[in-house]
Amino acid sequence: MRKDADKVEGSDLLIRLNRCYKSLSKGQKQLAAYITENYDRAAFITASKMGRIVGVSESTVVRFAYALGYDGYPELQKSLQELIRNKLTSVQRIQLTSDLQSNDVLKSVLKADVANIRATIDSIDNDSFNAAVDVMLSAERIYVIGLRSAAPLAQFLTYYLGFVMDNVVLVTGALGDIYEDIFRIGENDVCVGISFPRYSNRTIDALEFAAGKGAKVIAITDSVSSPVAEKAEYALIARSDMASFADSLVAPLSLINAIIVACSLKRKEEVSGILNQLESIWGSQRVYVTKENGRE
Repeated sequence: MRKDADKVEGSDLLIRLNRCYKSLSKGQKQLAAYITENYDRAAFITASKMGRIVGVSESTVVRFAYALGYDGYPELQKSLQELIRNKLTSVQRIQLTSDLQSNDVLKSVLKADVANIRATIDSIDNDSFNAAVDVMLSAERIYVIGLRSAAPLAQFLTYYLGFVMDNVVLVTGALGDIYEDIFRIGENDVCVGISFPRYSNRTIDALEFAAGKGAKVIAITDSVSSPVAEKAEYALIARSDMASFADSLVAPLSLINAIIVACSLKRKEEVSGILNQLESIWGSQRVYVTKENGRE
């Protein structure tokens, strides 16, 4: 029953869900989806009540806890209660940080970001990562969408992928609607959707539209059971928990950095040629400060 769960002993709930999700039964996957979407309610209800809400037996809920590597439902519930500290609304998040001393903020935030990166390393699916990179490199066009707090991530990915290939489109809907940016998407294209709690409905809708047009969909998100991952063929998971109104995007940015590096390595000679040309242009146009063209 515990099969792969022993490997994740000591990890938190999200890591356990990500690692064990594929091996869960249909009913257990329903429980995983319910917990992901209703963490604030699920954290304080009994196993029997959770079973009634989801439509499974109480014994299925208990087996679900064992499948994730917990000693029972109470231990799963305790882990879930800890999780909700990182999945609250903006107002609730800032209230949680009100007891943090100002002289502790810097180290506390840095330590939390380090923990997010470590958790991402522990849970990332390397096969999915490599497959997603290959799909991007073979696409006719790559549409990248990330709205609200994910917008800087989408812009960063689009900017640097532009040095690797000339077919990358940033979807913003700035001059109209997002559908106007992606209505030409087809089966030879890729749509990369970036979204973290609280998930953007417009991003989810865009990925659903892209999938309906036959495009391959890649999700960069925080869980394999997130509404963004559900729309994707390839889900790349990065941790983004932070008890603050601001999202922690350090681990997602590191994952995106890895995508850029992987793509550039597979087109090393081409990228080197492009950068050589750009360096010449940047130098002649004084784009960057150098010793020779200093601001003095």
